[in-house]
Amino acid sequence: MTKKIIIVTLAMVSFLGGGLFLAGCDDVSTSPGVNSSAKVADKEKAAIAAAEQWLAFLDAGQYAKTHDEAASYFRGAVPKDQWTQQIQGVRDPLGPLKSRKVKNTTYATSLPGAPDGEYVVIIFEASFDNKASALETVTPMLDRDGQWRVSGYYIK
Repeated sequence: MTKKIIIVTLAMVSFLGGGLFLAGCDDVSTSPGVNSSAKVADKEKAAIAAAEQWLAFLDAGQYAKTHDEAASYFRGAVPKDQWTQQIQGVRDPLGPLKSRKVKNTTYATSLPGAPDGEYVVIIFEASFDNKASALETVTPMLDRDGQWRVSGYYIK
């Protein structure tokens, strides 16, 4: 039996337990006519860079820093001590990261349960010392200051 763990799903307060994150992105609006594919590719590239920087703090066990560096929407939805306690309980048992690579990206302007905006849903294939195969879904959003910052994290 596979255990699904939801850490943060955008506006929802973080919790642990079963559930789905974005249900495979079926309800994602991408507005293809609004942005050219080159502009979307540039946004995805910037969002991946922001996600990788944020994941580096997560991998280093700097859980409070991941909260500090997250999107303002995330910081407003989840108190720092709640986030650090829950993420530590999920990530520490996995052990150190062995590898991670981008599997898939989806640019979206609308996500279920989140305000309209610009998001990139990134799925990473990851391997840890104590978990050979995991999927991490990291969702950066374009924050109020024009910077891409993580607004959601899910690991399965």
